[in-house]
Amino acid sequence: MTEFDYYELLEVTKDSDKSTIKKAYRKMAMKYHPDKNPDDKEAEEKFKAVNEAYQVLSDDQKRQIYDRYGKAGLEGHGQGGGFSGGGFDDLSSIFEEMFGGSGFGGFNGGSRKRERKSYNYNLDIAVELVVEFNEAIFGCKKEVSYTYKDACKDCKGTGAKNGKLSTCPHCNGQGQVHMRQGFMTFAQTCPHCNGSGQAATSKCNTCNATGYKEIKDKFEVSIPEGVNDGNRIRVSNKGNIAPNGQRGDLYLQIRVKEDSHYVRHDDDIYIEVPIFFTQVALGAEIKIPGLRGELDLKIPAGTKDKEQFKFKGEGVKSVQGYGNGDLIVQVKIKYPKKLNTEQKELLEKLQESFGLESKPHESNFEGMFEKVKKWFS
Repeated sequence: MTEFDYYELLEVTKDSDKSTIKKAYRKMAMKYHPDKNPDDKEAEEKFKAVNEAYQVLSDDQKRQIYDRYGKAGLEGHGQGGGFSGGGFDDLSSIFEEMFGGSGFGGFNGGSRKRERKSYNYNLDIAVELVVEFNEAIFGCKKEVSYTYKDACKDCKGTGAKNGKLSTCPHCNGQGQVHMRQGFMTFAQTCPHCNGSGQAATSKCNTCNATGYKEIKDKFEVSIPEGVNDGNRIRVSNKGNIAPNGQRGDLYLQIRVKEDSHYVRHDDDIYIEVPIFFTQVALGAEIKIPGLRGELDLKIPAGTKDKEQFKFKGEGVKSVQGYGNGDLIVQVKIKYPKKLNTEQKELLEKLQESFGLESKPHESNFEGMFEKVKKWFS
């Protein structure tokens, strides 16, 4: 389903306290509960989403991560839908209110018509921010240039002349239109009024019926150390502006450029180090470039191609405060492309000095040739 903003889903602001969030959750859960909306797939999905939103916003740690990095930042922190934490207690209370305490019976509360917004854009916006590989690892300051929407004052964001609206003729003010396929009936948001249930009698000339004006802006933002490709950073009160002055947030979608030598996986850094075949035979100790300076790599004699060596804690600092990753060095053995006469002679003498050890194939295949001949005799 569509990814909802948790605050918009519960119809609360980002500075709401736990009590307000819990109250909003109970209200929305009651509204979309499957028992109140039988055979309504959309309500069922909304019910699941409301529960997911409450699990995050009622947990201080998860809420802090979500506020800064969005849903992507919650991966690996137990966020995967379903009921957990205090959800059961809250749902039990809701069942009592819905079914009169016994789990059965009718619902007496009545249904209040949902307040629909008059403007047709989201308050939160997202822009892509490209950062260099090293900027993501060590943090930096970046200038962000973007465009946001501000509600038209003349039409109050409605797109209608003088803000005058009438009942949408396509959905009769319901905000939804229904389609029937066989014995199934599907409901979807009215495409003509965007679910508001109201339509413009005549268009606003000031904003050309868009309901807003676009304003260009730029500001400087601090990118935290350890941010990774795909992370989102929330900048409060930099989003679009509603007719009542409420302003959404700006989400910076981070895209990190690749490096020609280092490869990042989560908080670990990989680097390939070429070594000459003689260094493998004799063993060696070389200096390699770590993220924060030179490191000494000891190569034992007999090291295999693609063998890896780990430098603990020399990777990227976790943006979520879980320590540092590791630097993993992978060896790539290099052989000479051509030999001069002297080098050939030296290698031949070296091979002879090993005797039978230099020809392992002879001992390995001993008797094989005769065995294969017998197969065809």
